[in-house]
Amino acid sequence: SVDGVADTWDQPLRGSFNQLRKLKAKYPHIKVLWSFGGWTWSGGFGEAAKNPAAFADSCYKLVEDPRWADVFDGIDIDWEYPNACGLTCDTSGPAALKGLTTALRSKFGGNNLVTAAITADGSDGGKIDAADYAGAAQSLDWYNVMTYDFFGAWAAKGPTAPHSPLTSYNGIPQAGFNSADAIAKLKAQGVPASKLLLGIGFYGRGWTGVTQDAPGGTATGAAPGTYEAGIEDYKVLKNSCPATGTVAGTAYAHCGTNWWSYDTPATITSKMTWAKSQGLGGA
Repeated sequence: SVDGVADTWDQPLRGSFNQLRKLKAKYPHIKVLWSFGGWTWSGGFGEAAKNPAAFADSCYKLVEDPRWADVFDGIDIDWEYPNACGLTCDTSGPAALKGLTTALRSKFGGNNLVTAAITADGSDGGKIDAADYAGAAQSLDWYNVMTYDFFGAWAAKGPTAPHSPLTSYNGIPQAGFNSADAIAKLKAQGVPASKLLLGIGFYGRGWTGVTQDAPGGTATGAAPGTYEAGIEDYKVLKNSCPATGTVAGTAYAHCGTNWWSYDTPATITSKMTWAKSQGLGGA
């Protein structure tokens, strides 16, 4: 618990929400947002987009429930992905995201934060091109651009590639799959730089069965991980498989037959310098 005092079974608010309440009491400047969707739970957004006002009303009633209204400072929408495919495919059209964000802002008003986590697919004809992100941004405080998970062991045989490249590089498996291209495309679409936040991952993605040090090697599958194969916390990797090189503004490590990519304090510092040079709102 935040203060070392466990919740009781019969108190009005207990569990994670009560701990968030205690955390905010201890650090009053912290803002807590309730995020909806994600990779696994985005399948319902297309249906919600058919009646944005009803969706916004439902979200408001949940977030502002009197039992925990003081805990949350707003809402975050993590739709993966508007008018494109993630775990499921959406065909609600380019304007659907703007419809939802407009309705959410109307319902939540100006005293609450309304944000969205969005794709960083900067490829030609990719996910950024599939929706009106500039229009939707008009109703949002900021976008959390998911500039990570570009590459990983879902491509079991490789090629090995950094999961969070800042820039492109020779041999990158997919053009446009890097932070710089994604940010450039969003800005070109009309999203203000000040509403773009750069995503930073505190974890690595990796393969096993790798003999090549540099990116671009073949593999036999996902490297072992604490929670699931192919992913591991930075706090583990910094000791178990220290970085052996850098590429495209991020780090990689080859230890034994495992190959990992992750950000380090040094690469994060460089990314923050870049973000400031681009006029971004933060990270």
